[in-house]
Amino acid sequence: MTSRQRTNLYQLAIVIIAAFLYLPFLGSVHLFDWDEINFAESAREMILSKDYLTVQINFQAFWEKPPLFSWFQVLSMKTFGINEFAARFPNAIAGIITLLILFNVGKRLYNEKFGLIWVLVYAGSILPHFYFKTGIIDPIFNLFIFVGIYYFFLFAINENHKLKFVFLSAFFIGLGILTKGPVAFLLFFLSAFIYMIINKSYKKFLNIKIILVYAITVAIVGGFWFILQLLNGNYDILIKFVEYQIRLFTIEDAGHGGFLFYHFVVLFIGVFPASIFMLKAFRKMKTEDSMHRNFNQWMIILFWVVLILFTIVSTKIVHYSSMCYFPMSFLASYIIFNIFENKQKFDKWMKILIAAMSVLIGSLVLAIQFFIQYKDKIIALGLIKDDFAVANLDANVYWSGFEFLVGAILIFGVIGSLVFIKNVNKQIIGIFLSSLLFVNLTMVFIVPRVEQYSQNAAISFYKEISKENCYLEAFGFKSYAIYYYFDKQIPENKNSNDQNWLFDGAIDKPVYIVCKITSENDFAQNHPKFKKIKSKNGFVFFKREVEVN
Repeated sequence: MTSRQRTNLYQLAIVIIAAFLYLPFLGSVHLFDWDEINFAESAREMILSKDYLTVQINFQAFWEKPPLFSWFQVLSMKTFGINEFAARFPNAIAGIITLLILFNVGKRLYNEKFGLIWVLVYAGSILPHFYFKTGIIDPIFNLFIFVGIYYFFLFAINENHKLKFVFLSAFFIGLGILTKGPVAFLLFFLSAFIYMIINKSYKKFLNIKIILVYAITVAIVGGFWFILQLLNGNYDILIKFVEYQIRLFTIEDAGHGGFLFYHFVVLFIGVFPASIFMLKAFRKMKTEDSMHRNFNQWMIILFWVVLILFTIVSTKIVHYSSMCYFPMSFLASYIIFNIFENKQKFDKWMKILIAAMSVLIGSLVLAIQFFIQYKDKIIALGLIKDDFAVANLDANVYWSGFEFLVGAILIFGVIGSLVFIKNVNKQIIGIFLSSLLFVNLTMVFIVPRVEQYSQNAAISFYKEISKENCYLEAFGFKSYAIYYYFDKQIPENKNSNDQNWLFDGAIDKPVYIVCKITSENDFAQNHPKFKKIKSKNGFVFFKREVEVN
């Protein structure tokens, strides 16, 4: 078998295995409020309105995100229908593509073994794997940034094809801007600027031709949608988009606060087991040549740029630091590759930390089932202060009693690999395979049950009344599910988005209101025209009938 044939065989195997990992059970649980439903609703409204240039929520211009991810979801929904599978399908495909890219980049940097290690590390770490089974924007956004940085790295180390690499880097960074906004360029620029300062390579980068090619390409690709909005006279959308980006960096978004080192903790626990191996990569090490040294440097710079930037940002959301998954998985792969090559040791402190983390994370799943089993006693003790959370737990959710095995598989898989497998290489493979199995079993057996406690009662109600000719509105909390699962159509009445009209105006069809149990008294006292029709698992539903004169 030739080298090319072997590479093709590896790539085919990666595609098949990745498809098996990422595609099954995509539609087995409702989309989660806010982010998953937010993007899916934008795509649904594009299809209904046939306006593919304007991102909308509730059929009103939504200026927070550009449209590229919505376009991917539109294509998926036109293929598979408007459902959970279609909303998450683009990220599943992005997962397959990501693993292929990692293999090929790793092969180019080192060899096929390194590429395969990188694939295993990324797919076998908890959050990097989990995100490809969701409908949020970040997996595709991060992929564009990583590819853009990789091509700029090739430009930095190559004497030939400079403009080609510059163009490709700018093209993918531009796609990142078109996906989520200017933060794509900000992350690239800060990383490149720090790299330039450290290596004192001003002349190579501060070249007029290079700057022009990069700037023009980014402006055309990344600014494509913004230019169209300007040409259509939608200046208001662009102004609000800029204001939103500034607000996101300076003001804590409602419900998305966190302590200073929030992202440090999220990455350390969430990117297990890669996060443990990565720790050793920050030690000063001799690398084989300047190419390896340069790429290591790029990845370390990118990691710290993302982590520090989003530590400074007031709004704290788990996926804000998800761009770190690429440098973290690379640095972990670098250490593992050296262990496989007998250039480094699998230190005892790493084994202890990996075992301890597996116990911590696995025990969280074990604790869920323990908590559910004794929830009545825990509630009776008054340990849960939130009335809404207490009411959530009234949901009738079937537990077989064996779900604890999901957590046990991680614990015993990791510790068993460390204790019973003597070969160091096989120990590490066993650790990542245990983590990979844990994530998939969690998605199949744990997440759907948790969702039934958190939002299922409300979503079931929205779907129940979706065929009725009526209005639906949320009171006291923000939700995109009231549009998506209600299957809201293009409004015929211009007053339909006016809460005052829905509450007290001369309505032309029934109005349903959903609120949380914590807002029930407030709503009932201030809006006597509504009658409570039912409550379930923390959600309360009111109805106002059309008044007959």
